Amino acid sequence: MVKLPSVYFKKIGRLIKRIGQEFKFMLFVMRIDSRTWERHESILDWAHAQSDQSDSGANNIVKRGNELRSQVLEVFKDKCRAVSNLRIMIHVPPKHISPGGFSLFSNLADSIDYLGVPVKKLFWSDNFAAVLGDFSPTHLLTSDHRAYLDRIDWGRVAEYSKSHNFSVGLTASIEPQGALTLRDRLSWGESHKIAFYYGFRAQEYYAELEGYRHYSELGYDIFSLEFGANPLLYYPVSVPERDLDYVFLASSNIDKHDQYFEWLPGIVSGNAGFIDGPGWYRIKRYAPREIHRFLYSRGKVGLNLHINDSLKWASELNERTYILAACGIPQLIDNPKLLFKRFSKEAVFSASTPEEYADLYRYILSNPKEAEQKALKSLEEVYSRHTTFHRAESLINRLWSGFR
Repeated sequence: MVKLPSVYFKKIGRLIKRIGQEFKFMLFVMRIDSRTWERHESILDWAHAQSDQSDSGANNIVKRGNELRSQVLEVFKDKCRAVSNLRIMIHVPPKHISPGGFSLFSNLADSIDYLGVPVKKLFWSDNFAAVLGDFSPTHLLTSDHRAYLDRIDWGRVAEYSKSHNFSVGLTASIEPQGALTLRDRLSWGESHKIAFYYGFRAQEYYAELEGYRHYSELGYDIFSLEFGANPLLYYPVSVPERDLDYVFLASSNIDKHDQYFEWLPGIVSGNAGFIDGPGWYRIKRYAPREIHRFLYSRGKVGLNLHINDSLKWASELNERTYILAACGIPQLIDNPKLLFKRFSKEAVFSASTPEEYADLYRYILSNPKEAEQKALKSLEEVYSRHTTFHRAESLINRLWSGFR
């Protein structure tokens, strides 16, 4: 009898586990109220057909949102144009490959552009050498993941750097990538003259977590570029009524399944809402980010859940936290460690357990006035300090000081 290597048994075990997880997800989706799926396409068609309305007849949230947004747009328009030496190129992955990466890098690029600094989105299908020559950047922001790095001509980077002031920044990540250890990746970065590392988690997290000390040992100070809401896309809009019990715009990646199984059944099984995002097999097409504000405007509750890392450490608030706040929808959120370091308790409905999450959901539906007050408070807080304009300004200032 042929004895198979243990690696095959490990692969078979992982495959069986994945099949089991997918089966559980299928059963979970089957429990979601059928009206949620039946109305998805018509709601999506409606959102695509919308245009922003005037303030006439707008509710309190829309009126206040318009005021706050107008102030932010005025303050930040071309605010950094004097930083004329900067030209920033940002690597943007396809949406179908990385919905999160597409959103955050696109929002960052759009915000830098609004602040008056020349910026170029480098798409995966672009000819790198041609874009490099045409745009002549001073900085390139990309990821340390091989899917990004393998699309860059590093020989061309080396040649370009000989005649230009040019710096490359990578995301700081301690998660394993195949056989490559963090030290392997940092060594690769040194050999390719990576100038700086940045990340989308809180500065406290980088300081506290042991794994990130490898960066500081090599002299790298990780720049924290937390998520935020893009004022160009996310703000309250007028609709006749909030007629969707909830809105949940999120992918269904397998690493999120356990959270969904535990926290959502009591809400999604008996209420007609709107669910959208990659991985939901009952959906034929997904809503682009340009129409998300219209979808949120019809929701009575915006659902939000975090990955386990955010619940265990003060690592990050997901992008959705800021987007829900900026769109003026009452937010029902779990209890990430960073939450009340960024928002007040008066701004969100936060639950520590699945049971409390379901109870708060029913409470929000029964107390619309209180829900509106929390949404208004959240709107004030996100526009005062948590927009992508604020994040872009801090990045520009950091690059400018380093560039000089």
